[in-house]
Amino acid sequence: MQSIKKLLTPGSARNLVSTWKSRGKKVVFTNGCFDILHAGHVFYLDKAKAAGDMLVVGINSDSSVKRLKGEKRPISPLIDRCRVVAGLEAVNAIVIFDDDTPERIIAELLPDILVKGADWPIDRIVGAKTVLAHGGEVKAIDFLEGRSSSSIIERIVEVYCREK
Repeated sequence: MQSIKKLLTPGSARNLVSTWKSRGKKVVFTNGCFDILHAGHVFYLDKAKAAGDMLVVGINSDSSVKRLKGEKRPISPLIDRCRVVAGLEAVNAIVIFDDDTPERIIAELLPDILVKGADWPIDRIVGAKTVLAHGGEVKAIDFLEGRSSSSIIERIVEVYCREK
């Protein structure tokens, strides 16, 4: 994969998180596919960062997105999704995961704060038990209403693919 600033291997991310924590920084972790980055994503990541000092974002691999969202996804390949998320000011580091959930990477990084969208009840947030067991917090953040990659795709199809 091409070199992308802020993109780390899980081991490098673990070392960086440890360094940040030793300096008294609160480390926040969130994750997502981030396919077709939109204002809702930026809003969400800004709110996640505001929950602590340093933000690590887990991004689903292409095969993980395909398993979760179907054969036609992702629209944007992993390298592009990483580059765009890395360009956001709120994001301090990115790790890629190939599993269907970020459970393993959360257990490896042990962030101080785990953040997920408010559409997830805290007791169903993957990694919540691990973070809580290590003295961390789990927070649910509201989304920017009406913004989603799926709705953007639907709108594009509606506008550009209707019968002529």
